[in-house]
Amino acid sequence: MQPYQPTLKPYSRALRINMTDAEQMLWSKLRRKQILGVQFYRQKPLARYIVYFYCAAANLVIELDGSQHFEPAAQAADERRTQELEALGLQILRFDNLHVFKELDAVMSIIFDAVEKRILKW
Repeated sequence: MQPYQPTLKPYSRALRINMTDAEQMLWSKLRRKQILGVQFYRQKPLARYIVYFYCAAANLVIELDGSQHFEPAAQAADERRTQELEALGLQILRFDNLHVFKELDAVMSIIFDAVEKRILKW
């Protein structure tokens, strides 16, 4: 089990209730073990962050970026976040919302390949 800050639990619950359209679209493809029978969690506290989607079986995190993530300060924060999560042995996949809306099949293919490689590795 990955470490997390328990104080993040109420915030993650609130985020699950208020998912963006891109999150809902991707979640519809990740939920119910649709990818190789592995469980994904949404808005999961890990370390000192809440990640969008997490697959414990593959040690995989999927992040979705809205337009605010293209600002230099946000990109620097995202890089620090990625480094901290990778230090826990997690692989981070990052997609922007537009990519999810316009190329969902391509996004799912990338996720499928990552899950497959990670679960076969273990």
